[in-house]
Amino acid sequence: MVDLYYIEDDPNIAGVVKEYLEERGFRVTVCATLGKARQALRSYVPALVLLDWNMPDGRGDSLCQWIRSSWKELPIIFLTVRGDTSEIVTGFENGADDYVVKPFELEVLHSRILALLRRTGHVAKRYLSCGGIVIDRNRRTVSTSMPCGKEAEIPCGYPSMPCGKEVEIPLTAAEYELLLCLMQNKGRTVTREKILEQVWDAKGNYVNDNTLTVTMKRLRDKLGQPACLKTVRSVGYRMEDSL
Repeated sequence: MVDLYYIEDDPNIAGVVKEYLEERGFRVTVCATLGKARQALRSYVPALVLLDWNMPDGRGDSLCQWIRSSWKELPIIFLTVRGDTSEIVTGFENGADDYVVKPFELEVLHSRILALLRRTGHVAKRYLSCGGIVIDRNRRTVSTSMPCGKEAEIPCGYPSMPCGKEVEIPLTAAEYELLLCLMQNKGRTVTREKILEQVWDAKGNYVNDNTLTVTMKRLRDKLGQPACLKTVRSVGYRMEDSL
């Protein structure tokens, strides 16, 4: 099943689009504010985003720019009443892949979604997200952001992160593989033995248990002590989205 996020504050329009697309095999999550959309994206990256321009807490083009700062290939379609040429151009300049003006035919929207997914592929599979931490598996990069209304100092000389700012965090190979292992098992506790086997032993680098402890401490420091990275005492670690 293909996951879509639909950022739309009109429940009637959102309900009609959601019902139509879900009848055709999509799973649609509706976000009524930009804030809820950001929160959802920090937790899970869908295959495509449908985005309205006028939202209660801001403009859709600002969210489009924010998405592009972390998920450069994530398909975005504007779905809005704003159909002036200048606004359409602005939408594309801010990162949109397509632009549909309301009112629209559901069949046409469906066809545009399918066409865009054919061109882009299932790019969501390359991204793993949890608590504002994003792994791009193709580029082997890790970025993180602070939720709106908070700021944090990143230890080890990294700059402070203002609200919503995406910062790429340089990690060692072992730190990256450790984070990847936990992200791939998001929501499940991974034992220390399993981590040692997957991150080190499988590559022929046999290390002791203390190596994992030290690597985890450095990883946490670089990521700003994220609440989503939890220790399960005497067992292992777990990544899960904080409520």
